[in-house]
Amino acid sequence: MAQPTNTGPFHPLVKGPVNKPGGASAKPPPVDNHGAAHSLPNNSGSTSMLHIATPGASHAHMKGPSASQALIRADRTTGMLAMSDDNVMMNQILSTHAPDGREVDVRPLLYLVEDILNRATQHVDVIVKGTQAQIEMEEKAQQANYIAMLEALTFTIDRIACELSYKAYRGSDAHATTTAIFNFLSSYTWDAKLVLSLSAFALNYGEFWLLAQIYSTNQLAKSMAILKQLPSLLEHTAPLKPRFDALNTLIRTMMDVTRCVVEFKELPSMYISQDAPALATALNLIPTAVYWTIRSMVACATQISSLITMGHEYGISESWELSTLAHKLRNIHEHLRQQLNFCYRYIEEKKDVETYQMLLNLFDPNMMHIDNMKILKALIYARDDKLPLIDGATRRKVGLDVLRRKNVLLLISSLDFSSDELAILEQIYNDSRIHETRLESQYEVVWIPIVDRSVVPLSEETRTKFETLRSTMPWYSVEDPLLIEKPVIRFIKEVWHFRTKPILVVLDPQGKVLSPNAIHMMWIWGSTAFPFTSLREEALWRDETWRLELLIDGIDPMILNWIKEGKYIFLYGGDDVEWVRKFATSARRVASASGIPLEMVYVGKSNKREKVTKVTSIINAENLSHAWQDQAMVWFFWTRLESMLFSKIQLGRADDQDPVMLQIKKLLSYGREGGWAVLSRGSDIVVNGHSTTILPAVGGYDEWKVNVADKGFKLAFKEYHDRLHDVAHPCCRFEFPTATKVPESMRCPECLRIMETYTSFVCCHDEQGIPGSLF
Repeated sequence: MAQPTNTGPFHPLVKGPVNKPGGASAKPPPVDNHGAAHSLPNNSGSTSMLHIATPGASHAHMKGPSASQALIRADRTTGMLAMSDDNVMMNQILSTHAPDGREVDVRPLLYLVEDILNRATQHVDVIVKGTQAQIEMEEKAQQANYIAMLEALTFTIDRIACELSYKAYRGSDAHATTTAIFNFLSSYTWDAKLVLSLSAFALNYGEFWLLAQIYSTNQLAKSMAILKQLPSLLEHTAPLKPRFDALNTLIRTMMDVTRCVVEFKELPSMYISQDAPALATALNLIPTAVYWTIRSMVACATQISSLITMGHEYGISESWELSTLAHKLRNIHEHLRQQLNFCYRYIEEKKDVETYQMLLNLFDPNMMHIDNMKILKALIYARDDKLPLIDGATRRKVGLDVLRRKNVLLLISSLDFSSDELAILEQIYNDSRIHETRLESQYEVVWIPIVDRSVVPLSEETRTKFETLRSTMPWYSVEDPLLIEKPVIRFIKEVWHFRTKPILVVLDPQGKVLSPNAIHMMWIWGSTAFPFTSLREEALWRDETWRLELLIDGIDPMILNWIKEGKYIFLYGGDDVEWVRKFATSARRVASASGIPLEMVYVGKSNKREKVTKVTSIINAENLSHAWQDQAMVWFFWTRLESMLFSKIQLGRADDQDPVMLQIKKLLSYGREGGWAVLSRGSDIVVNGHSTTILPAVGGYDEWKVNVADKGFKLAFKEYHDRLHDVAHPCCRFEFPTATKVPESMRCPECLRIMETYTSFVCCHDEQGIPGSLF
């Protein structure tokens, strides 16, 4: 007989054929009854002394499965007792670790291994979820460097596979086999040791199941399966199901741990160092994780070889070891995964800080840009792998290029965007599109939705709310609210002062901020305010006068007709039904007595929506006057007034003593408490009065009617009202929610003194309220 050669890198030269324990021609190897220490080559070319338990002389003539089973149990017990001291065991493993600096990209190799083991374990869910990974694996497999890497590692993987198979058939001590693998892989990093070992295991296990799956339909596979004694084993799969279930569970846990270890290796060093507590904790645990995972591979290989060698009678009750290892590995994986999540959170925070600083730099007023692309990509979506916008006109996805070198208005809001606000804004936008060649129409609007990023993925309710809102918008919208990253949201809140109410940030064609919030300009002047700069804002204010058109601005065309006809017009409001009834009745009586053409319109109140609706119903029922039926008109009236004050605050001119601002502040203050009324003749506003003065002035007609003939109705009413006002001096009050920019001080529009500052808590018992109100 020819002299046999060494059949693997780990075990010694064996004279004579290597037979499976329990086989008919089994002969004892030339060792003593307790095993022998052999010199084994490691990967660096040196030799290491490793104790390998092999059957002694007393076991030479074991013929049956029960004897072999007893041998393996004895070896297992001996190994477990010998390794009871984990510290000693891990010190032994750590002593084998001598990396030489080589770096192996194990990720593509892991994709292959996962594919093999997922299919071998019939893990269908993972196969479905892993489709993208498989595509990536297949694409990478075509790359020359990947093929070269596989060629370089094939020899190593084959040697480990041979060792696993050989030691499994010999029934060797599991720890000794595991340590031998560590010795052989001493020059590799921990993640490479693990993936290379798992690749070797997958090679054997995949071959086993490949034959099992096709031997009945492929003659070559059938012959090989018979040679490996598979048909007799597979005929008794039912009683072996617990064993295969335990195997599959352990293998999946092994893959979980391996993925985790590889993820730690792939953490970007520029964002996290090994001194970070979570990573430091994980690095201390990884050697233990790698050891027990490879040890589990050895156990799985032993179980498979035992089933093949000894038949289906073997090990029906022996799945306890696999379950114990699976439990141990699950605990290790849970701890590693927890630390990995801590690391990801740490890295995310570092990246968020970096991104936030990048945004600050991009929006530096001294920074010049060729166009607005860099700005928009930083705010919305930086990569080119998807189209991040939805065109409101066509409902198709589009890229950011549609906004290149255009004036862009970023409409930033939460998902609590009221239908009133949206309807008015849409009307302004659509009006601007009618004459697209005009200068004031040269802008595009993009909706930037702000959602709670701490709840990911978004709930079905939130997702539906977003999609419903987006579907109503005629302008561009972000395709997915989660595209807006956390540092961008932080920038929007801290730099542009977004809280809860919509803001409109204006960017010029180079991405420079022209206005951090032009929403108030849009409400006051619409697209006429283009390009929405502070200079344009001041110019528009210079052209304004205290007139009824400033308050109405096309909200109600009927009032504009009355203005043209030169009629007397009362705009009035409040939520006290009795006051409204008395005022409307008295005003009608005065108009009839004096013979003036008088029209009246009830425009509600800046809050208490439910009460306003109730008052409107009573006005309609009793035919007291006209009343705005559409609550959007009421909302827009008060929003425009509030926007006027906000505009002045943003310009730093809230305390300017120009007549327009004084009257606007009075009206806003009057609107907070009680009733109020504004009387105009045509466009000219005559009186702006509080309920405590306007009703007595109307009710006191008998006292001042004598002056109507000489001074005219307008002057006679104004003089009488002003005398009452000088006596009453109604208090003025302004309330700013915390979500609004609050001026440091404000002068009273009545007496011009600095107003006192209070902290108030307000509840109007109205769930709906008037949406979008600044006060």
